Amino acid sequence: MQYWPRKRAKRQYARVRNWGSLSSLKPLGFAGYKVGMTHLIFTDAAKFSKTKGEGIFCPVTVIECPPLKVIGFQLYKKEGYSLKALTGAFLNITKEIARKIKVKKKEAKIDDSKIADCCDVRLIVQTQPALTGIGKKKPEIFEIAIGGDDIRAKIDYAKTMIGKDIRISDVFTEGQLVDTHSITKGKGLQGPVKRFGVSIRQHKAEKTKRGPATLGPWHPHHGNYTVPHAGKMGYHQRTQLNKWLMKISNDIKNINPAGGWLGYGIVKNDYILLKGSVDGPKKRLIRITVPRRAMKIPQETPPEIQYVSIRSKQ
Repeated sequence: MQYWPRKRAKRQYARVRNWGSLSSLKPLGFAGYKVGMTHLIFTDAAKFSKTKGEGIFCPVTVIECPPLKVIGFQLYKKEGYSLKALTGAFLNITKEIARKIKVKKKEAKIDDSKIADCCDVRLIVQTQPALTGIGKKKPEIFEIAIGGDDIRAKIDYAKTMIGKDIRISDVFTEGQLVDTHSITKGKGLQGPVKRFGVSIRQHKAEKTKRGPATLGPWHPHHGNYTVPHAGKMGYHQRTQLNKWLMKISNDIKNINPAGGWLGYGIVKNDYILLKGSVDGPKKRLIRITVPRRAMKIPQETPPEIQYVSIRSKQ
């Protein structure tokens, strides 16, 4: 019952509904493809730690981050508790974008009357999977919020960014906290023991052994939605808050194992190392955003990394 309803995601990349805030005029998010996991050793710099100055083992997730291309922007106005799209602008639709959407070119002419009603501006970006080695051509297209408070400044910034590339280093810095949004692995049809953690019944139990003990009362005579049953498991959207971004680099020699990453291949672009695990299988798009509930921790500075393992994980 921790997550309810257990709805499967509509698409393979996550939707971001809540954005953090920044005073600077820059994008509030990025995206990359999950490569896999490895481990590193970094120097403990916590002020009151018992292991201060010593090397600490830490599992990390490697995410390849090819540049995002800005193909347009969208204006929004406040309507009740939600946002309603006003107008926007697009580039000429290229062959790669045409694989995903069908839209005519719109000129970036914004009326002052629409600016008065506007409350938010967001960049429309596309990924460039052709720059990676995952064998994918169709790009993902999504929106990224912009930091700052002045709407006119945001619109001017969005106009200047159309057609340009955004790199991961333009958005984030080493040592900061980020939120990750991704779609988990799909497990297919699973029983209640694996799906809900139901206890396996003893050998003297009637009927099934790997099932719930009771389906509910006789009256009212209908199935209760809280009773664990078999069904499709996984492929859900999940958000992980306050992940420590330990490293941003473009030195691919220091991250590629001999023969490439198992199930992924060779990292060819900028990459980041996030502390811990990230939801989703390899090659899945992970959206990374500015934290919306950032913790105050003593690890805001980039860690001193002593060693990163690039041994083949088989």
